Amino acid sequence: MFVLIAGGGRTGARLANLLINQNYKVRLIEDRRELLTHLHQELPTEVIYEGNPVDPSVLEAAGLRDAHAIAAVTSADATNLVLCHLAKTMFDVPRTIARVNNPNNAWLFNEKFQVDVALNSADVLAHLIQEEMSLGDMMTIFKIRRGRYSVVEEKVPAGAKGIGIQLKDMGLAEYCVIAAIIRDGVMALPRGDSTLQENDEIIAVASPEGAQKLAELLAHPVYPARKGKKESE
Repeated sequence: MFVLIAGGGRTGARLANLLINQNYKVRLIEDRRELLTHLHQELPTEVIYEGNPVDPSVLEAAGLRDAHAIAAVTSADATNLVLCHLAKTMFDVPRTIARVNNPNNAWLFNEKFQVDVALNSADVLAHLIQEEMSLGDMMTIFKIRRGRYSVVEEKVPAGAKGIGIQLKDMGLAEYCVIAAIIRDGVMALPRGDSTLQENDEIIAVASPEGAQKLAELLAHPVYPARKGKKESE
């Protein structure tokens, strides 16, 4: 997976290191000279891209169009909002994750401004990106039992392997319980002989193994590296 990070302060540098150690493809954009010197000492040179992160030409050159997610972690909330909006509207980036510096601005970080997730901790950002991207389009609503289980939701895409299979035959019982199926805006409690249809929304309680198995059943038939680029590039 390819994650573009905008902002090379402590949060951005820490996040880049964490993701690199987890074998993500990472690109970090920064234009402040005093930070660039430090970043070149801490990160591989090929990860760092010098330029203004809100300049569309810089974002294009840095590879945002091929990214699976952007983490806007600059020290300015306005910049992070602009970055998320540009990423979604101009570059069709699937995931936008933003740092909130001032809690009073938290209400702005919503779907209207094209922000999928708003957070303020590098460690939490790294964990979220790892979990979200490994589970495709599945979203974690919250965790229970001190993180041992997650309540997750996902919309069933066309061509998913799980379409038409009875729930009792999915092999999920040991790891995951599908608690609700929302179809055409109406919620139903599933039974063992219930089946999933395209565009159903499901809510489930799952262990990490169960969430992964469910994600595989509900994944789009192809979850490619964007624009056909290889992960090693």
